[in-house]
Amino acid sequence: MNEMHTHLTACAAEARRVARAVTVEQLGEPSVCTDWTVRELANHLVLYSAHGLEHRALRTQLPEETVQRDFAGEDGWAEAYAAQLDRALAAWERPEAWEGEIDMVGSAMPAPEIAAMLVEELALHGWDLARSTGQDFTLPEETAVFLLGVVERYAEMYRQYEGFAAVVDVPDDAPALDRALAISGRNPKA
Repeated sequence: MNEMHTHLTACAAEARRVARAVTVEQLGEPSVCTDWTVRELANHLVLYSAHGLEHRALRTQLPEETVQRDFAGEDGWAEAYAAQLDRALAAWERPEAWEGEIDMVGSAMPAPEIAAMLVEELALHGWDLARSTGQDFTLPEETAVFLLGVVERYAEMYRQYEGFAAVVDVPDDAPALDRALAISGRNPKA
């Protein structure tokens, strides 16, 4: 098993834990993501960090019915998310998942870079869901350091597409997770 799979697994475990603690009442509340409710954020997290994670490993397109699905509107959605994360992580255990390139909306990138971006997706939106529902989000230090490197590599690209807000100031010696959040435009102390 490679190091990146370890980071995917750590982020998935924390996102799974956070999702399981979301209450039905919280789903209609605003999230920390502008213009999204907690339900919309949860749906985004399930779609891209679990279904998207598996489909990228398998080199298949997300079916339109999956893209349109209201996961958080279904009974037991958090347990279904946990099971889908397990399937996705299993798909990335196959050696061929790490070979070649994967299409990313019209341009191909090496499979390990796509996996790195999926670590970012799991961690950042997992943190968003945690903060939106009054929870903490923690990662092992080595995963947080890895995440920081990914965020630093892709921050300007994400900002061009309005995926990240402006950098938030944090001390240079802040923990790696806080620095990654800040570079992505998230206030780690909010």
